[in-house]
Amino acid sequence: MDVEKYLMRIGFVSSVEPSLDVLRSLHTGHLLSVPFENLTAHSGGEVKLDLDLLYEKIVIRRRGGFCCENNGLFAWLLAQLGFQVTLLSGQVRNAETGHYGPPFDHLIILVTLDGQRWLCDVGFGSDGFSVPLSLDTSGPQEQGHRAFRIRPDGDTCVMELQSEGEEHGDWTEVYKFTLEPRRLEQFTQMCQYHQSSPSSLFFCKSLCTIMKPGGRISYVGHRLTTTTFPTEETRGVFKTSRELQDQEIPGVLAENFGIILNSTLIPKDDEITPPPILY
Repeated sequence: MDVEKYLMRIGFVSSVEPSLDVLRSLHTGHLLSVPFENLTAHSGGEVKLDLDLLYEKIVIRRRGGFCCENNGLFAWLLAQLGFQVTLLSGQVRNAETGHYGPPFDHLIILVTLDGQRWLCDVGFGSDGFSVPLSLDTSGPQEQGHRAFRIRPDGDTCVMELQSEGEEHGDWTEVYKFTLEPRRLEQFTQMCQYHQSSPSSLFFCKSLCTIMKPGGRISYVGHRLTTTTFPTEETRGVFKTSRELQDQEIPGVLAENFGIILNSTLIPKDDEITPPPILY
Protein backbone atom coordinates (compact mmCIF):
# COMPACT_ATOMS: atom_id res chain seq x y z
CA MET A 1 0.00 0.00 0.00
CA ASP A 2 1.09 3.53 -0.79
CA VAL A 3 -0.30 5.14 2.36
CA GLU A 4 0.15 8.67 1.04
CA LYS A 5 -1.96 7.94 -2.05
CA TYR A 6 -4.69 6.44 0.12
CA LEU A 7 -4.68 9.49 2.42
CA MET A 8 -4.89 11.77 -0.61
CA ARG A 9 -7.80 9.70 -1.92
CA ILE A 10 -9.81 10.48 1.24
CA GLY A 11 -8.63 14.08 1.56
CA PHE A 12 -6.59 13.60 4.73
CA VAL A 13 -3.66 16.01 5.12
CA SER A 14 -3.04 16.17 8.89
CA SER A 15 -0.81 14.22 11.25
CA VAL A 16 -1.37 10.47 11.17
CA GLU A 17 -0.22 9.60 14.68
CA PRO A 18 -2.82 7.17 16.10
CA SER A 19 -5.36 9.17 18.10
CA LEU A 20 -9.12 9.41 18.43
CA ASP A 21 -9.24 12.68 16.49
CA VAL A 22 -7.26 11.13 13.64
CA LEU A 23 -9.46 8.02 13.65
CA ARG A 24 -12.60 10.15 13.44
CA SER A 25 -11.18 12.29 10.63
CA LEU A 26 -10.09 9.25 8.64
CA HIS A 27 -13.51 7.61 9.08
CA THR A 28 -15.47 10.67 7.98
CA GLY A 29 -13.03 11.44 5.17
CA HIS A 30 -13.48 7.96 3.77
CA LEU A 31 -17.28 8.27 3.80
CA LEU A 32 -17.12 11.66 2.05
CA SER A 33 -14.71 10.42 -0.63
CA VAL A 34 -15.33 6.73 -1.34
CA PRO A 35 -18.79 5.63 -2.53
CA PHE A 36 -20.67 2.64 -1.23
CA GLU A 37 -21.40 0.82 -4.50
CA ASN A 38 -21.81 -2.55 -6.19
CA LEU A 39 -21.37 -1.54 -9.83
CA THR A 40 -18.70 -4.15 -10.54
CA ALA A 41 -21.33 -6.90 -10.30
CA HIS A 42 -23.52 -5.05 -12.83
CA SER A 43 -20.83 -4.24 -15.37
CA GLY A 44 -19.44 -7.68 -16.13
CA GLY A 45 -16.99 -7.99 -13.25
CA GLU A 46 -16.59 -9.89 -9.98
CA VAL A 47 -15.43 -8.63 -6.61
CA LYS A 48 -12.62 -10.67 -5.09
CA LEU A 49 -11.33 -10.08 -1.57
CA ASP A 50 -7.68 -9.50 -2.40
CA LEU A 51 -6.25 -6.41 -0.70
CA ASP A 52 -4.03 -5.53 -3.66
CA LEU A 53 -7.05 -5.62 -5.98
CA LEU A 54 -9.14 -3.57 -3.57
CA TYR A 55 -6.39 -0.96 -3.29
CA GLU A 56 -6.09 -0.75 -7.07
CA LYS A 57 -9.85 -0.36 -7.44
CA ILE A 58 -10.60 2.13 -4.65
CA VAL A 59 -7.43 4.20 -4.44
CA ILE A 60 -5.94 4.10 -7.94
CA ARG A 61 -9.13 3.84 -10.04
CA ARG A 62 -11.12 5.95 -7.55
CA ARG A 63 -14.01 3.53 -7.30
CA GLY A 64 -15.97 2.45 -4.22
CA GLY A 65 -17.27 -0.86 -2.96
CA PHE A 66 -19.55 -2.61 -0.53
CA CYS A 67 -18.73 -3.60 3.06
CA CYS A 68 -16.00 -6.19 2.51
CA GLU A 69 -14.21 -3.90 0.09
CA ASN A 70 -14.46 -0.56 1.89
CA ASN A 71 -14.00 -1.89 5.41
CA GLY A 72 -11.42 -4.48 4.38
CA LEU A 73 -9.23 -1.83 2.77
CA PHE A 74 -9.87 0.76 5.50
CA ALA A 75 -8.78 -1.76 8.14
CA TRP A 76 -5.54 -2.27 6.23
CA LEU A 77 -4.94 1.50 6.18
CA LEU A 78 -5.57 1.80 9.91
CA ALA A 79 -3.17 -1.07 10.63
CA GLN A 80 -0.50 0.56 8.42
CA LEU A 81 -0.90 3.77 10.45
CA GLY A 82 -0.35 1.96 13.74
CA PHE A 83 -3.90 1.45 15.00
CA GLN A 84 -4.84 -1.80 16.76
CA VAL A 85 -7.41 -3.30 14.40
CA THR A 86 -9.70 -6.35 14.61
CA LEU A 87 -12.11 -7.48 11.88
CA LEU A 88 -15.57 -8.47 13.11
CA SER A 89 -18.46 -10.38 11.54
CA GLY A 90 -21.87 -8.72 11.47
CA GLN A 91 -25.34 -10.01 10.63
CA VAL A 92 -27.67 -7.46 9.02
CA ARG A 93 -31.34 -7.35 10.01
CA ASN A 94 -33.70 -7.76 7.07
CA ALA A 95 -36.24 -4.93 7.12
CA GLU A 96 -38.89 -7.12 5.44
CA THR A 97 -38.62 -10.30 7.50
CA GLY A 98 -37.23 -8.81 10.72
CA HIS A 99 -34.68 -11.63 10.85
CA TYR A 100 -30.91 -11.52 10.56
CA GLY A 101 -28.63 -12.66 7.79
CA PRO A 102 -25.97 -15.34 8.36
CA PRO A 103 -22.55 -14.79 9.95
CA PHE A 104 -20.09 -12.94 7.68
CA ASP A 105 -23.02 -11.05 6.16
CA HIS A 106 -21.28 -7.76 7.00
CA LEU A 107 -17.67 -6.86 7.76
CA ILE A 108 -16.99 -4.23 10.44
CA ILE A 109 -13.92 -3.01 12.31
CA LEU A 110 -12.99 -2.82 15.98
CA VAL A 111 -10.25 -0.35 16.89
CA THR A 112 -8.74 -0.43 20.37
CA LEU A 113 -7.13 2.88 21.31
CA ASP A 114 -5.76 3.87 24.71
CA GLY A 115 -7.83 1.17 26.37
CA GLN A 116 -11.07 2.28 24.67
CA ARG A 117 -12.94 0.30 22.01
CA TRP A 118 -14.39 1.91 18.88
CA LEU A 119 -16.60 0.47 16.17
CA CYS A 120 -15.71 1.66 12.66
CA ASP A 121 -17.85 1.06 9.58
CA VAL A 122 -17.25 2.87 6.26
CA GLY A 123 -19.18 0.24 4.29
CA PHE A 124 -22.85 0.34 5.22
CA GLY A 125 -24.40 3.03 3.05
CA SER A 126 -27.25 5.31 4.05
CA ASP A 127 -27.92 3.84 7.51
CA GLY A 128 -24.31 4.00 8.63
CA PHE A 129 -22.70 6.31 11.18
CA SER A 130 -20.26 9.06 10.22
CA VAL A 131 -17.75 8.77 13.08
CA PRO A 132 -16.75 5.70 15.11
CA LEU A 133 -19.12 4.55 17.85
CA SER A 134 -17.91 3.79 21.36
CA LEU A 135 -18.27 0.16 22.37
CA ASP A 136 -17.84 1.12 26.01
CA THR A 137 -21.25 2.72 26.42
CA SER A 138 -24.76 1.46 25.74
CA GLY A 139 -26.29 4.95 25.76
CA PRO A 140 -27.31 7.03 22.72
CA GLN A 141 -24.51 8.51 20.65
CA GLU A 142 -25.75 11.51 18.68
CA GLN A 143 -24.33 12.35 15.28
CA GLY A 144 -25.96 15.34 13.66
CA HIS A 145 -29.66 14.69 13.16
CA ARG A 146 -29.35 11.02 14.13
CA ALA A 147 -28.56 8.93 17.17
CA PHE A 148 -27.06 5.45 17.38
CA ARG A 149 -26.43 3.05 20.21
CA ILE A 150 -24.76 -0.31 20.70
CA ARG A 151 -26.87 -2.51 22.95
CA PRO A 152 -25.27 -5.53 24.64
CA ASP A 153 -27.26 -8.75 24.26
CA GLY A 154 -25.39 -11.59 25.92
CA ASP A 155 -22.29 -12.33 23.84
CA THR A 156 -23.70 -10.21 21.01
CA CYS A 157 -23.75 -6.46 20.39
CA VAL A 158 -26.66 -4.88 18.50
CA MET A 159 -26.15 -1.65 16.56
CA GLU A 160 -29.37 0.38 16.61
CA LEU A 161 -30.54 3.55 14.89
CA GLN A 162 -33.09 5.99 16.29
CA SER A 163 -35.91 7.17 14.03
CA GLU A 164 -35.03 10.36 12.19
CA GLY A 165 -36.68 13.63 13.05
CA GLU A 166 -37.91 12.48 16.46
CA GLU A 167 -36.18 13.50 19.65
CA HIS A 168 -37.37 10.33 21.37
CA GLY A 169 -38.02 8.15 18.32
CA ASP A 170 -38.13 4.37 18.26
CA TRP A 171 -34.92 2.38 18.09
CA THR A 172 -34.46 0.07 15.09
CA GLU A 173 -32.04 -2.84 15.09
CA VAL A 174 -29.65 -2.49 12.13
CA TYR A 175 -27.13 -5.29 12.59
CA LYS A 176 -25.62 -7.45 15.31
CA PHE A 177 -22.09 -8.72 15.80
CA THR A 178 -19.76 -10.50 18.18
CA LEU A 179 -16.26 -9.46 19.21
CA GLU A 180 -14.63 -12.66 17.92
CA PRO A 181 -11.66 -11.75 15.69
CA ARG A 182 -12.09 -12.65 12.01
CA ARG A 183 -9.94 -12.76 8.85
CA LEU A 184 -10.80 -11.16 5.52
CA GLU A 185 -10.78 -14.47 3.64
CA GLN A 186 -13.57 -15.76 5.91
CA PHE A 187 -15.95 -13.35 4.16
CA THR A 188 -15.32 -14.81 0.68
CA GLN A 189 -18.39 -17.05 0.56
CA MET A 190 -20.80 -14.28 1.60
CA CYS A 191 -19.08 -11.86 -0.79
CA GLN A 192 -19.89 -14.26 -3.63
CA TYR A 193 -23.42 -14.76 -2.31
CA HIS A 194 -24.15 -11.03 -2.39
CA GLN A 195 -23.10 -10.90 -6.04
CA SER A 196 -25.23 -13.85 -7.16
CA SER A 197 -28.29 -14.38 -4.91
CA PRO A 198 -31.78 -13.03 -5.76
CA SER A 199 -32.16 -12.56 -2.00
CA SER A 200 -29.31 -10.03 -1.93
CA LEU A 201 -29.76 -6.29 -2.38
CA PHE A 202 -26.45 -6.14 -4.22
CA PHE A 203 -27.52 -8.67 -6.86
CA CYS A 204 -31.00 -7.22 -7.39
CA LYS A 205 -30.12 -3.52 -7.62
CA SER A 206 -27.31 -1.54 -9.21
CA LEU A 207 -26.55 1.10 -6.62
CA CYS A 208 -24.12 3.79 -5.55
CA THR A 209 -24.35 6.24 -2.66
CA ILE A 210 -22.02 8.71 -0.99
CA MET A 211 -22.26 11.01 2.01
CA LYS A 212 -21.97 14.73 1.30
CA PRO A 213 -21.67 17.65 3.74
CA GLY A 214 -25.25 18.14 4.87
CA GLY A 215 -26.71 15.26 2.93
CA ARG A 216 -26.29 12.28 0.62
CA ILE A 217 -26.54 11.42 -3.08
CA SER A 218 -27.78 7.98 -4.12
CA TYR A 219 -28.21 6.14 -7.41
CA VAL A 220 -30.34 2.98 -7.81
CA GLY A 221 -31.34 1.47 -11.16
CA HIS A 222 -32.65 4.43 -13.18
CA ARG A 223 -33.10 6.88 -10.31
CA LEU A 224 -30.90 9.53 -8.71
CA THR A 225 -31.93 10.79 -5.26
CA THR A 226 -30.53 13.77 -3.37
CA THR A 227 -31.10 13.84 0.40
CA THR A 228 -30.70 16.99 2.51
CA PHE A 229 -30.35 16.57 6.27
CA PRO A 230 -32.08 18.86 8.79
CA THR A 231 -30.36 22.01 10.01
CA GLU A 232 -31.12 24.55 12.73
CA GLU A 233 -33.16 26.47 10.16
CA THR A 234 -34.99 23.50 8.62
CA ARG A 235 -36.87 20.55 10.06
CA GLY A 236 -37.03 17.09 8.59
CA VAL A 237 -35.14 15.25 5.89
CA PHE A 238 -35.80 16.43 2.33
CA LYS A 239 -35.42 14.17 -0.71
CA THR A 240 -35.65 14.93 -4.41
CA SER A 241 -35.46 12.26 -7.12
CA ARG A 242 -35.30 12.16 -10.87
CA GLU A 243 -35.53 9.34 -13.38
CA LEU A 244 -32.54 8.63 -15.60
CA GLN A 245 -32.26 7.39 -19.15
CA ASP A 246 -29.67 4.71 -19.90
CA GLN A 247 -27.45 7.15 -21.78
CA GLU A 248 -27.44 9.58 -18.83
CA ILE A 249 -26.16 7.14 -16.23
CA PRO A 250 -22.41 7.13 -17.08
CA GLY A 251 -22.34 10.93 -16.87
CA VAL A 252 -24.30 10.94 -13.60
CA LEU A 253 -21.89 8.43 -12.05
CA ALA A 254 -18.88 10.47 -13.16
CA GLU A 255 -20.28 13.82 -12.03
CA ASN A 256 -21.75 12.79 -8.67
CA PHE A 257 -19.51 9.92 -7.56
CA GLY A 258 -16.31 10.30 -9.58
CA ILE A 259 -16.86 6.83 -11.06
CA ILE A 260 -15.87 5.93 -14.62
CA LEU A 261 -16.58 2.31 -15.49
CA ASN A 262 -14.44 0.33 -17.92
CA SER A 263 -17.40 -1.78 -19.02
CA THR A 264 -21.05 -1.10 -19.84
CA LEU A 265 -23.33 -0.91 -16.80
CA ILE A 266 -26.62 -2.80 -16.93
CA PRO A 267 -28.98 -0.81 -14.66
CA LYS A 268 -31.04 -3.02 -12.36
CA ASP A 269 -33.76 -2.42 -9.79
CA ASP A 270 -35.50 -5.78 -9.27
CA GLU A 271 -37.58 -6.93 -6.35
CA ILE A 272 -35.57 -8.78 -3.72
CA THR A 273 -36.65 -12.36 -2.99
CA PRO A 274 -37.10 -12.71 0.78
CA PRO A 275 -34.34 -14.97 2.10
CA PRO A 276 -35.13 -18.12 4.07
CA ILE A 277 -35.49 -17.43 7.78
CA LEU A 278 -32.50 -19.12 9.38
CA TYR A 279 -31.35 -16.67 12.09
